[in-house]
Amino acid sequence: MTATPTVGVLALQGDTAEHLRVLGDLGVPAEPVLRPEDLDRVDGLILPGGESTTMSKLAVRYDLLEPLRKHIGEGMPAYGTCAGMILLADRILDGAADQETVGGLDMTVRRNAFGRQSESFEAGIDIEGVDGAPFEAVFIRAPWVESVGERVRVLGQTPYGERAGRIVAVRQGGLLATSFHPELTGDPRIHRLFVDMVKGQA
Repeated sequence: MTATPTVGVLALQGDTAEHLRVLGDLGVPAEPVLRPEDLDRVDGLILPGGESTTMSKLAVRYDLLEPLRKHIGEGMPAYGTCAGMILLADRILDGAADQETVGGLDMTVRRNAFGRQSESFEAGIDIEGVDGAPFEAVFIRAPWVESVGERVRVLGQTPYGERAGRIVAVRQGGLLATSFHPELTGDPRIHRLFVDMVKGQA
């Protein structure tokens, strides 16, 4: 494998273009992933924010759900943001009755936990593994993590107010997930962390 991995961005729905732009700014080869064969051309995968029920239905329609489960189950590094966090969760609260996930992260996630679009907010979050000032995270109809298994490391929690202590960033091996949208901030530090994870997993 080359020193710089190729990172795919799931292109079913959501913030695909924004993630591709951040990766491009970092000099990382990046490709949209829409078909099962696309997964064979990438070393890691970002599952973007969007609408988690729509994304899971489209994954079934495009015959991507099982290939995603297979690749991630076999060790492909993946990073889920907002809806992507829900897709990587083994368990969902407040999801649609028939909502499926890719799974892989031993956690329970509550969908839309922080409220509606009108209740979107930003907060500075200290993220383990991300040096420097707190990450100015953007939360839009965001989930939070209700509980994690023994293998999951909590990387970040909300710092203050009624939302204090909510888990919003986690890692389990080669899997990373955040409740928020780093692709909307202009701060590439979490994307850089994930690229380093992909390099380390190779």
